[in-house]
Amino acid sequence: MEMGFHENEQNQEFSNLMEIGSGHYGCSHYRRRCKIRAPCCDEIFDCRHCHNEAKDSLHIEQHHRHELPRHEVSKVICSLCETEQDVQQNCSNCGVCMGKYFCSKCKFFDDDLSKKQYHCDDCGICRTGGEENFFHCKRCRCCYSKIMEDKHRCVEGAMHHNCPVCFEYLFDSTRDITVLRCGHTMHLECTKDMGLHNRYTCPVCSKSICDMSNLWKKLDEEVAAYPMPKLYENKMVNKMKFDISFSCVCLWLCRLSDLD
Repeated sequence: MEMGFHENEQNQEFSNLMEIGSGHYGCSHYRRRCKIRAPCCDEIFDCRHCHNEAKDSLHIEQHHRHELPRHEVSKVICSLCETEQDVQQNCSNCGVCMGKYFCSKCKFFDDDLSKKQYHCDDCGICRTGGEENFFHCKRCRCCYSKIMEDKHRCVEGAMHHNCPVCFEYLFDSTRDITVLRCGHTMHLECTKDMGLHNRYTCPVCSKSICDMSNLWKKLDEEVAAYPMPKLYENKMVNKMKFDISFSCVCLWLCRLSDLD
């Protein structure tokens, strides 16, 4: 009975340490109970994003700009007792849990478990969404939803480049990313912005990013409604075609331009 009492007491103490200060510390990027000392500039920041916003912005002279190397972080500061220490989940001084989710490989802390964080060894970083919902594509070298496992088109290093619209590096971006039909990737928000400006082709390869069959059908109907003059019926113009569907209207559009 006494052993069981002490065990319950220890469990309660552990639970308290997990909850003390939870949700009350952190920054706009993460809820966490510690800060990090940047190994690159020896300054203290709430997280790597806070560091990058301060040290890698256009307001900083170009030769001073730099990003924080996340895997090289070796010191953290407890937000409750302000003790600086080696990277670990619980504070060495007050014992509080500095992050309910903790990754010793990425030196990453987060109190918001609703994100379903997990570490992908192949990517080498932590991701969100639940490990059970994603798979790592060896050729694309990134994690995709399991819904796409046998359906996506592989592109070597698909996310290891900047978004072709906003130029933010995609691989470790915190914003939602979409995979286009051609296999290229970009931010979902940027894709929607393109649609608002009637842009429906991949910025990288110029192939259609959505089903354009209704548009092609409409154009075919317009072509049929306006037959070409006999003088131009057999005139051919060579044009580069990026999309199979596009080829059916390309010739007609080229011919119209020749009439001007």
